[in-house]
Parts: sequence; C-alpha cells; structure tokens
Amino acid sequence: MLKYIQHDSKMNKPFKFKQFTIQQDRCAMKIGTDSVLLGAWTSVKHNPYSVLDIGAGTGILSLIIAQRSFAEQIEAIEIDDNAFEQCSENFENSPWNDRLFCYHAALLEFVEEVDDAFDLIICNPPFYSEDYKTNDASRDLARFNDAMPFEHIIYAVAHLLSENGLFSIVIPYKEEQKLIDLAKKVGLSAKRILHVKGNPTTDIKRSLIEFSAQDCTTEIKELIIETGRHQYTEDYINLTKDFYLKM
Repeated sequence: MLKYIQHDSKMNKPFKFKQFTIQQDRCAMKIGTDSVLLGAWTSVKHNPYSVLDIGAGTGILSLIIAQRSFAEQIEAIEIDDNAFEQCSENFENSPWNDRLFCYHAALLEFVEEVDDAFDLIICNPPFYSEDYKTNDASRDLARFNDAMPFEHIIYAVAHLLSENGLFSIVIPYKEEQKLIDLAKKVGLSAKRILHVKGNPTTDIKRSLIEFSAQDCTTEIKELIIETGRHQYTEDYINLTKDFYLKM
C-alpha cells in the first residue's frame, strides 16, 4: 500500500533522482510521495522568476522546481536546525546551486524581514493535529501542524505572493474546504485542485491545491497512483517520470 508520508520509515540513505540526489539522514521527514507529486504538478507555465519553498525539509520541492523551471531565485525557509543544514547541503550539491538558497528562520519571522514578492510559493506543510507527540522533537516539529498552522501559511502567502503569482500546497483531503475558506478571506482563489487516491478503491487521501490572487474558476481533477502493488497508472508515471529513476 502506498506510504503517503515517506517511502520507508527506516530509510536514511540518499534518495537518488534522475538529475539530483537528496541526503536525508538528518531530516525528520524523509522523501515521500506528497512532495514529489506537488513538485511535479505545480504549474511553472507563468515562468516564475522568484520561488519560495515554505518549510523546505530536505529541499526536495525547491530542487524539483529548479529542474522544471528557469526561475533565477529559489529561496527556501526551514526552522529545524538539522533540516536547515541538510537542505543547504542538498542545494549546494545540486546542478542548480547558484539559484537555490535556504534561510534558517520561522515563517512569521521571515515574513516580517523580507520585502520581496514571489511569483511561486510552494508548501508541503505538517499534517498531524492529533493530541499526541513522539519522543523525537524534530519529527514532531516536521509532522504536527501546530508548528505551522494553516492560518500562518495563508497569512504569509497573502503578504509574499506577487500579483500574478501562484501558491501551491498539498494537504489532507479532509482539510481542503478549511484551507479554501481561509484563502478566500485574503483574496486567494483555488485555481486547480488534484485529488489523490492510492488506488481506485480507496478514499481520496490528499488534495493538491493551486491558489491565485486573480479571480478564477476551479479546475478539479483526480489522480490514482496505482491499480495494484507497484502497478502504477499512466497518469502517475507521466507526472513523475522526469524525477524517479525507475519510471
């Protein structure tokens, strides 16, 4: 069965993609389906010059956007010490190291200090809001949305997104309407939505949503990842084949 959060909970070894490699041994959250899907699905048709990756982790989203676009300024922010250092190293060791930069900062701190506007903002935020924690503080910080609530993300996007920019995010399907309603309050409209299912018989697990500051109608599509164990659909292969080695 598909693991949405990460491909292997014990995997600290490097994750090799077609054009870059991710070191992840110091990051609480490993490379997972969510980030690869969001990075591959996010639109770069508007030729963004500047990109912001909120809560970068390993830096996977920024690296995928660097591969897919000609954006000259791709900036990431990460609050966790170890993840920040590893993200910076992954950027430095990539083919696009002259276009990538990671800030060690909290989101609201970054908003207060930066005057720039970004043509594309991307985010794979913490998902879990349950009332339990593990004994791993870094993993808790990466996984629990009290570290980065939707309200903070939307506030940041409202202040940092350029007039014609796009904001792209992946969230649990059950949180979709909550986020859309929050975004509406600051003038952001859902432009595209992708509903992700592990296989044809399972419920929708994830929503990938693209927001715009311009008024727009919402295009909704569905993606099924596999029809059987490792039997990937044509849609999923087409979306990820530029990145995964075995696609």
